[in-house]
Amino acid sequence: MIFKSYLLEQNLESINQYNIFLFYGENQGLKKEFKEKIKNLNENKEILNLFQEEILKNKNILFNEIRNRSLFEKEKVFIINEANDKILEIISEIGEIIKDEKIYIFSNILEKKSKLRNFFEKSKVYGTTACYPDNEITIKKLISSKLKGFDGLTGKIINIIIQNTGADRNKVSNEIEKIVSCFLDKKIDITRLISLLNLKTNDDFNKLKDEALNGNKNETNMLLANTVFESDNNIFYLNLINQRINKLREINKLKKNNSNIEALVNNLKPPIFWKDKPVLIKQSKRWNEKKINEILKKTYDIELQIKSNPLVNKDLLIKNLIVDLCVKATSS
Repeated sequence: MIFKSYLLEQNLESINQYNIFLFYGENQGLKKEFKEKIKNLNENKEILNLFQEEILKNKNILFNEIRNRSLFEKEKVFIINEANDKILEIISEIGEIIKDEKIYIFSNILEKKSKLRNFFEKSKVYGTTACYPDNEITIKKLISSKLKGFDGLTGKIINIIIQNTGADRNKVSNEIEKIVSCFLDKKIDITRLISLLNLKTNDDFNKLKDEALNGNKNETNMLLANTVFESDNNIFYLNLINQRINKLREINKLKKNNSNIEALVNNLKPPIFWKDKPVLIKQSKRWNEKKINEILKKTYDIELQIKSNPLVNKDLLIKNLIVDLCVKATSS
């Protein structure tokens, strides 16, 4: 059974009739919000967070939790992260024994030929929804909804938030939390807002990122040696890279119907800052779909390492990524 994600945003309780539900897609921010809503709706139940990898190593982890529930235990809700087709057989087996428990599965992109995706889409007893990337319209609605009741919320302020976050739902949510905490009187002042959002990004890193994406090895090496990396900003650096790569992917898709790159860049939403347009046009000539997909997989893996392993050398991961960007940009 297929559900539209925007309908679930309005009423997630509508999926309570399903014991097993699949969320998939590249919109990490939306999936994060669904997880939070699931936890809030089930605050009186026991929430168990699991990863597919640990279940595949020992499927009894899941089966025992379901089978061994006593009368005195709370109902259980399972959240399975980083799932793909490999878990389908286990899910099929669990479906035969599950009773009151709920299982919510979270996956990244699942192609149309994915067995897991097809299983849930064709099922009459399980549900699924695709979490596709946000567009400018959905982000504007999100901002307007979360800042409803705030005086001074204008179109200009909404655009400032979008431009500062690259229309990334995760970053939008973080910035909105800042705004709610800062403007307790619910009166937004644009001067204080600009200061709060720290719109002056790391110019040195942006230069380094752009030279790497252009494949300029000499400039990249020089900037790599001179750029100071703030240890607390590694995810921020990664987001800057992902924003640009995703923008290049958007241009690459549009090029199939229109070969005028300059016109495509001029018509992108949200609008590209005028100083960035020549750089973006130049980069778009170097990056094709294959390169873009390969580097997005790499940035995802790096983000996972940074967030899951406190001992990993985060600065080294980012620096190696910069080198990989430069090499990939000049490859055939």
